[in-house]
Amino acid sequence: MKKIEGGICAVDNVRAAGACEDNYGVAVIHYPESSVAAVFTSNKVQAAPILVTREAVKNGKLSAIVANSGNANCFTGKKGVENAQLMAFQAAENLNIPAEDVAVASTGIIGRQLPLPEISNLISHALRRLKNSAQASRNAAEAIMTTDTYPKEYAVETTLNTGEKICIGGITKGSGMIAPNMGTMLSFIVTDIQASPDELEKSLKEAVDNTFNMVVIDGDESTNDIVVLMARPGQGKIDKNFQEALEYLCGKLAKMLAQDGEGATKFMEVEVKGAQNSQDAKIAAKSIVTSPLVKTALFGADPNWGRIVAAVGYSGAHMDEEIISVRLEDGERFVDVVNNGNIMASEENDALELAESIMEREKIKITIDLALGDYSATSYGCDLSYDYVRINSEYST
Repeated sequence: MKKIEGGICAVDNVRAAGACEDNYGVAVIHYPESSVAAVFTSNKVQAAPILVTREAVKNGKLSAIVANSGNANCFTGKKGVENAQLMAFQAAENLNIPAEDVAVASTGIIGRQLPLPEISNLISHALRRLKNSAQASRNAAEAIMTTDTYPKEYAVETTLNTGEKICIGGITKGSGMIAPNMGTMLSFIVTDIQASPDELEKSLKEAVDNTFNMVVIDGDESTNDIVVLMARPGQGKIDKNFQEALEYLCGKLAKMLAQDGEGATKFMEVEVKGAQNSQDAKIAAKSIVTSPLVKTALFGADPNWGRIVAAVGYSGAHMDEEIISVRLEDGERFVDVVNNGNIMASEENDALELAESIMEREKIKITIDLALGDYSATSYGCDLSYDYVRINSEYST
């Protein structure tokens, strides 16, 4: 497996485009007659485009995606659904495909009607710019940004067990309202592997569960979350190599989300190992990156192992405080602040000073060993800063 350039357009026959004006943007992705699978937010309040796209992917095929930023088209009633459908109709008419083969996605402010004339105008601009190029992928990634500070895209090439080389490319957006069950994030992934909708669904759910669902920015779960995976029609080609490549790509995109958290100054990767089962490993890891006390300690460069251990304790995972260990790393150095239940960092040795120095870095890894089993999980998050409050207090003004 290797990284390749081109984002979603690293895959042949995929055309993409983006168009932006003022506070709005539109991305269009065209991959004709594809097999498709998707996962959605579990929030009981679901945006109009989510309702429309759920119907679109039921038949297991898709040809295009149209996504807008600047307005979530959520909590907008029947009018919102009609507007989402009109977005699909406009793209379908131009591309000469059925409207039910178009997925719709939106991101932005909740509770305001979609400014359809502005969005329709941007759809028209994007449709005229569709190309298969690295710049086209970048334009699409930029068009779906809201409070993101940079576009997020990635692509990989891998070799299947059959010897066939395949590509996977993806773009995503998100920097706030990121919670354990995905957040205000849109992610569109394409691949040239041949697969059935059922095979894609199984593969995508596993990849999302291990990557996007392990990202926590602020603990708020959005109403618009969606991840779409499109592939060539067929079946039987998905194997271990493809799954590893898909999870690697999703993991890269997930890390970008965490690193670009609203107001974030630091990125944290939390690995929990030695858990009794996989569920324990996941809930413990997510509990740590969700904890406001851990996040503020990260912002203040405070190696507060007590907050870390406490977050594990209330996570619901099996744990024993007498055998737990906690390590802090910055990529170059590490320090065990807790070892088998014993506090190792104190002013009486150099461990506390080293721990404080590590916490000053922009990227920090926290490793927790529960010493109870053989399961592990990794989650991603960021600190909670003054700017997070400022950004979100000014968001809808």
